[in-house]
Order: sequence, then structure tokens, then C-alpha cells
Amino acid sequence: MTRPTAAPGLALVLALASLPAIAAESPRGSNEIIVTTTREEALRAETPISISVVGSDEIDLVRPGHPSEILNRVPGVSVQQTNGEGSIVGIRQPIGTAPVYLYLEDGVPVRASGFFNHNAMYEVNLPQAGGIEVIRGPGTALQGSDAIGGVVNILTRAPSEGPELQTLFEAGDYTWLRGLVSASNTWGDFGGRADLNVTHSDGWRDQSGYDRQTITLRGDQALAGDGRLKGIVSATNIDQDTGALSYLSEDDYRNNPERNYTPFAYRKVKSARASMDWEQAAGDGVMTVTPYLRWSEMDLLPTFTLAFDPVVYTTSYYSLGALVKYRQDFAPWNTRLIAGMDLDYSPGSREEDRIWATRNGPVYESYTNQGRIYDYDVTFSQVSPYVQVETSPVENLRLTAGLRFDVLGFDYENNLADGAFETQNGPTSPVRVFYRPEDQTVDYERLNPSIGATWAFTPTFNGFLSYKQSFRVPQEGQLFRQGANLDSTNLKPVKADSYEIGLRGTPVPTLSWELSAYTMTKRDDILTYNDGSGPTQTNNGETSHDGIEAAIGWQFLPEWRLDVAASKSDSKYEEWVAFVNGVNVDFSGNTMPSAPEHVGNVVLGFTPGRLDGLSVEAELVYLGSYWLNDANTEKYDGHNLVNVRLNYETSGDWQFFVRATNVFDTRWANSAQVSNGLPQYAPGMPLSFYGGVSRKF
Repeated sequence: MTRPTAAPGLALVLALASLPAIAAESPRGSNEIIVTTTREEALRAETPISISVVGSDEIDLVRPGHPSEILNRVPGVSVQQTNGEGSIVGIRQPIGTAPVYLYLEDGVPVRASGFFNHNAMYEVNLPQAGGIEVIRGPGTALQGSDAIGGVVNILTRAPSEGPELQTLFEAGDYTWLRGLVSASNTWGDFGGRADLNVTHSDGWRDQSGYDRQTITLRGDQALAGDGRLKGIVSATNIDQDTGALSYLSEDDYRNNPERNYTPFAYRKVKSARASMDWEQAAGDGVMTVTPYLRWSEMDLLPTFTLAFDPVVYTTSYYSLGALVKYRQDFAPWNTRLIAGMDLDYSPGSREEDRIWATRNGPVYESYTNQGRIYDYDVTFSQVSPYVQVETSPVENLRLTAGLRFDVLGFDYENNLADGAFETQNGPTSPVRVFYRPEDQTVDYERLNPSIGATWAFTPTFNGFLSYKQSFRVPQEGQLFRQGANLDSTNLKPVKADSYEIGLRGTPVPTLSWELSAYTMTKRDDILTYNDGSGPTQTNNGETSHDGIEAAIGWQFLPEWRLDVAASKSDSKYEEWVAFVNGVNVDFSGNTMPSAPEHVGNVVLGFTPGRLDGLSVEAELVYLGSYWLNDANTEKYDGHNLVNVRLNYETSGDWQFFVRATNVFDTRWANSAQVSNGLPQYAPGMPLSFYGGVSRKF
């Protein structure tokens, strides 16, 4: 493996001195406004939580082709590309697909909690977003199931005050083509905006191309009495070959990284969402009601199960829901009471067929459909009341306490025969026994408290501490796509207890910093093992997650800016005994796979005063080594990547830009694993160039 050129302790050194990366904006300060924690504007300095903000200026500067290009600038966040704009994510958790994150668009969950998908961000129009807020660790009482590792809230862009039309065209290596069009205006009390994103790539690996079309519409209407309406309609269509995540042997990874062992794999996603946010002030109170509709459908032939569980399937669901919130302010102690309820009703289905794949050496060349093995309807429902109180009994102290009661459940109906059935991976493979649950209802209830405090040492220096409980229910596929499990419908929710302490400061207008430390324990963690008959999931695990996160933004000269984000973390199995090949194997005490100890991001920006409109930045993305298996016998050595971006804006509102990713053409892996005792790697993109032009009218 290619070893990182930076010292392994780089991220720790940075973590002891640093904070968030935002190359195009002024340093973040104590008075920064956030919206994710309470679904309305709040001061970051009074929020006992680690939250980072990426502004629209930074999104416009970076022009991310993938969410990793913008989110990896946040301390403690590691996003890796799978296929197209698909992602595996690590925020205070190992990098992977686990349903421990909550993805929002203007505060509305992108997907229903029971239908989590780790690729949820590609259903949102991120390149044209108005901002991104990232909560690291569990959310507040206003967020529920799935908000364990973190919350990512992608904010839509508000309508412009006057007529505005912006077009962007970008081209790059591997037939990368992207067109972005935005039109906006305000007429009296109404403002409207339309954003269109059309993207195509042939992919740098064999048969790994993708196409996407996304449209986002937003309308804002001012109402009498400080009221407002905000309506959002968005739709996305994605058609991609999933060869970009095809794992390779170490020899092919080093010498033939363009190879694709699974050339016929695919993922096709269609989604649409609509919401109407109504807010009305009444004295010292504000009422907010946000009804929403959702629909999503995915056709998938996954690469990651071809070796042991080859299938093709379709999942879909639609949602009717509402977020209801009332906020009341009281003069004594500057007290604020927030009470509300989240409602969700999401009927869905799964249709899955067994396939037999024909293999020539390591390459799967074709497949035949062997018929339906799962066909069921399942409805997820949620009723979640909550209350949160904020108060300041003394001048510099802000106390926050919240309580959320989640009532969640699934109503499941099997459309095939119940019980055991036989299946094979191929004509020469052994016969295996799988199971289908009988019709049933599965319900969960959970009361989760949270408490925190912030202290303003000075107007530009504050600290916080917090304790939060959180949980997430098993997903519909874990419960009812039973496989070889004998008791999948008895899976329990994962529970987490998180403690956190942090400091934040803006000592001078040109410098901002933050430092936070956390410890989290997850009980009844749903862990997976494979005893040779297929993967089995169980609740018998307990895991711990500890770390330090730091960031700094420093305008050290009028033309030069440095932004650093870094973290040091440790994710361990406190208790994990798996039944593998007829033997109990104890992994307790081992480090969890795909959990790098060090993650870092450094951006050096230059805006020369003698050439107005020019900005240049160089970025270092550092990912430390991590184990590839539970036994901690194989390791990926990590990588350093360097990216460069150049933007030039003319006085006539033309913008010209170029960017180069992985400028030293480093061999690196998006992800890695152990299969049949040998390491395998999904190679990341080599040196790539992109360029384009944008015009505002």
C-alpha cells in the first residue's frame, strides 16, 4: 500500500491547535447564526453542541462534484465516494453504511427513518445549496431516530431580491459534464427560485458512469403579522453503474485500478419531495407547521453482495408527514420553551429476486434471474412529541434541557409463503436456508433526555458541555429481509449515551477556533458477522467511540487564509462475540474496522489584491490508517490527497474556474475490506482536471 507522506501524528498535532475550514468567508465567530438545532435562528455560542456551518460562498468556490469535496472540510467528518455521488460516511463512527445519521433538507428528513439509505445526500441538490450545517454527534430533542453519529442539514438557497439568472457549465476528465442553471426574483411579498442540476460522467473505471437530473423549486411568501410561508418542491433522477465500488485484489488495485469485477451492477434512484413551512408570530411566541410529502424508488443490483448473497431488488416508499413546533419566550431568565411533535406515515415495499452470476476468474460476466425470494409491504409510522427548555439564571450561563418520546413502528405484510425456503448462489453452490417472517406489527417506544450548558467567558470566548441519549430503530431491511437470521424481527433499537465538552473563540476578527472532546457508548449495537452461510445481524454488541475534534480559521495576511480541521478518534468493540464457522470468536477490545484514528483537512487560500477577482486554494485531505476486519489482522495505510482550485471573476459577472483533484496521482482507496482472508480495495480517482465558466445575468 502507498503510505501517507505526512507523519501519522499530523491529525493529532493539528487537533491540538485547530478548527473549521471555510476558505471564502470571514472567520466563524461566537455570534454565528445556526438553524438546525431548533429549526429557527439561534446563536451558535448559546448552543451546547458541536455544529459546523458551511456557507453558500464556500459551496460556490469549491463547486463540489461529490459531497466529500465540501463535507471533508468539517472537523471529525470523513465522507468517501462510492458511485457517482453516492457516499459512505464517518462522523464519530466508523466509515460505512450504518443508519446512524440524519439527513435533512431545510430541517425536513430526506428519507423516512425506517427506510434509511447511506446515499441519501444524492437525493439533495448539494452543489446549488444555500448552506450546510453539520451536527457532530447526537442531535437535540428536535431530532429523533438515526441522529446518533450526526445530523447533516442541507439548506436551500433563498430567492434573490431582484431578477437573477445564473448559468454554469463544467467539463472534465472521464467525460465529466455538468450544467447548473438558477433563476430567481422577488415580486413584492413573494420570492421564487428554480435550480436545475444536470450531470453526466462516464466514470474513470470500466462501466462506472452515471447521470443525474435534479430540480429544486422554492417560493417564499411574507404574511401579515410577521408570518411567512416557504414552499419547496424537488425531484431527482439518478441512473448509475456501480462499478466504482467494485473491490479489486491488491495486485489489480496497484496495477489495473480501472478494472471492474462487477460490470453489470447498477443503481437507479428516483425521488421527489414537497413541503410547505408555515410560520406565524403571536406576541412572544411563534407557531410553525411544516407538512411534507416524500416519494422514493430504488432499483439495485448491488456489487457488495454478489459473492455471498447475489440479488436484484426494488424498494420504494412514499410519506405523509408533518413537523409541528411552538416556541414561547418568557422574560424571566431569558427563558425559551419549545414544544412540538414529528409525525410520519410511510408505506413502502420490497421485491427481491435471487440471481445466479457467471464468473470468469474474478470478473462477473453475466447473470440469470432465478425468481422472487422476497415480496412484502411494510408501513413505517412515527409519533414523536418533544419539549426543550432554554434559560439563563445568571448572565453568562445558558442551560438547555430536552426530552423526546419516540413512538415508532412497522406494519409488515408478507406476499409470499412464510417461513423457511431454500436458495442457492449458483448451480454449484450449496443449498442454504433463508427465512421469511410472518405478517406482524413491530413497535418501539423510547424516551430520550438531553441536557447541556454554555458559558460565555468573554463576548468572544465560550464553552459548553452536554449529555445526550439517542437511539435508532432497526431498518425495514434488517427486520423483514430475514435471510439466514433466525430472529431478525426481534432486533432491538441501538441506544447511545454521549458526553461532550467544547471551547470556541474568536479572539480577533481574523481568527476563530474551536476544540471539542466526546465519549459515546452504544448498547445493543447491531453488528454483522458471516459464518459462511450469509451475513447475520445481532444485538449482542457494545461499542465505544471517543475523540477530539479541532479547527481553526485564520486570515493571517490580507491576501492569505489558512483553515484547518482535524480529529483523533477511537472506535472499539467493548463487547462483541460472534459465532463464526461453528466457533465463538471474541473480538472484544479490538478496534472496529474502517475507523481511522486520524482525519485532517488543510486549506491554504490566496486572493491577490493586485488581481481583483482571482482566488486560489490548495487543499490537503488526510485520512489515517484503519483496520479492515474485526480480528485486526489487515490494515489500510491511509492516504494524503492534494487538490488545487482556481477561480477568476470578471467585472462583467463572468466566472472562469479550473480545479485539479489528486494532483500527485496518489494510489488510494475509497474503502477496503477483507474477503476470503485477503485484502481488497475500491480504488479512488487518479489525477483529474475540470474547468468551466459561469455567468450571472
